Amino acid sequence: MLIESPRNEYDVLVVGGGMVGASFALDLARRSANSSISICVIEAVALGDQTNQPSFDARSTALAWSSRAIYEAMGVWKQLAAVVTPIEEIQVSDHGHFGVTRLHHSEQGVEALGYVVENRELGTVLNAALTASPVIELLAPATIQSATPRTEGMDVEIELADQRKKINAKLVVLADGGRSPLCAQLGIDHSRENYEQSALITNIGVEIDHGNVAYERFTESGPLAVLPLQEFEGQARCSLVWTVKSGNEQSLVDCSEEEFIQQLESLYGNRLGFILKVGQRFSYPLSLTEAKEQIRPGLVLLGNVAHTLHPVAGQGLNLALRDSACLSETIANAAEAGRSPGSMAVLQSYLDQQTPDQHQTMLFTDQMTKLFSSAQLSKVITRKMGLLSLDLVPTLRQEFARRAMGT
Repeated sequence: MLIESPRNEYDVLVVGGGMVGASFALDLARRSANSSISICVIEAVALGDQTNQPSFDARSTALAWSSRAIYEAMGVWKQLAAVVTPIEEIQVSDHGHFGVTRLHHSEQGVEALGYVVENRELGTVLNAALTASPVIELLAPATIQSATPRTEGMDVEIELADQRKKINAKLVVLADGGRSPLCAQLGIDHSRENYEQSALITNIGVEIDHGNVAYERFTESGPLAVLPLQEFEGQARCSLVWTVKSGNEQSLVDCSEEEFIQQLESLYGNRLGFILKVGQRFSYPLSLTEAKEQIRPGLVLLGNVAHTLHPVAGQGLNLALRDSACLSETIANAAEAGRSPGSMAVLQSYLDQQTPDQHQTMLFTDQMTKLFSSAQLSKVITRKMGLLSLDLVPTLRQEFARRAMGT
């Protein structure tokens, strides 16, 4: 429920009401129904009008099968199902070399390998669930000015309209993105590996309907992904994530639509016929980052502030949702046992459970990026053999699919 003024104390204070923060709060509210955990979400941006008109350029996110299971348990999948586009097949290929590896949902015994959802639609569903919740208190817009550790939890100063208020929280969940000012204020450092690549993001209109197929094509500059989207005004549409070498991204952002299409088709081909339209183009630098401390007494990091991955295989948000589900379950179980959600023992239990998943997922995306972004002969041969093995050996193909599905 949207409130105008907060209480003085909460069990759990979530900083950031975006996809990760909102998902965590909703999941914790569901799991802790019997223990009456008090939850407050602080979001810097006003909720605004969620009925704004759709756009061809809407940004989108890939949800793995594991994320569907999380949202189903949370009770919001029914609303999401009406706006997502299922990925029934993934075709993996290497530019300049023959052969395509196909991963099909029927081989995995699931309805879809994953789903693509426009961020606006996902935000609308999550915001509606937050405001409808009788348990979660939502302050928006409001910002965190400072956070000070104390004996049990943290003292947090927030700015709300023209006033400042102090809140005591047993646990602060930091989910305000990779450039979190509070994280910097608390002196939490990150390890960072620069890939010397940038991701170019846009939507494209295509001649032939995508048929719920996603394409992952590897080039010398990095992976190129074309993901199925819902039609827009009768136009078949896909989301494009194109990895390019740093320094080349701005020319692709600024060039004419005709030149952009020509360069894209030289790498991607005409699998969906001609590219008829290109939306607004954006770019951002790519790196692998990981917080050197994900937990402290009374504090835990979630989402991009904890770890940022390369977009290859679309694992970033999906890993964050698995972290979120594990954390909410750990806190709910601790509350039933009478333990504080911010105790180091509780938070260490969460991190011990999720560290293998985090490291395996980061290693998977990192190795994929380095193997499939190189023109070195040894790596070219390795990836050709790898794709051939995926195609010929069902057990390897299934393992690769399970990684992509987050299962």
